[in-house]
Amino acid sequence: MSEQRISGAIDRIERALARIEAQAGRSGGEGEIAARHEALKARVSASLSQLDDLIESLEK
Repeated sequence: MSEQRISGAIDRIERALARIEAQAGRSGGEGEIAARHEALKARVSASLSQLDDLIESLEK
């Protein structure tokens, strides 16, 4: 995967997370939505970690 594609993927993930956080802030902190948001944040964090590992391996 090229560095440009990786960067694009990270940008899309970060924009999606920002939209989710903005929506969660407007919902008044409803329990189900907040829990779904936290679960999604955890999955995104894991994906970003995998991308970091991939980028690191490409730089070697």
